[in-house]
Amino acid sequence: MKIHIDKTNEEVEKKFEGTVKRLLETLNINSEEVLVIRDDTLITEDVELSDNDTINILSVVSGG
Repeated sequence: MKIHIDKTNEEVEKKFEGTVKRLLETLNINSEEVLVIRDDTLITEDVELSDNDTINILSVVSGG
């Protein structure tokens, strides 16, 4: 799996199959602080991922 982490501008290659939630846990990323994109589509944390996916993890920005 290819993973791009926007916050750190890091590219990660990882063997992984499971849910988005589990992937974020293994990367020590809080699921409430990011959006996960696969193939230009926003996906939720219960979506199953496969080892051949390309994932983009974007930080959520808020302010007032």
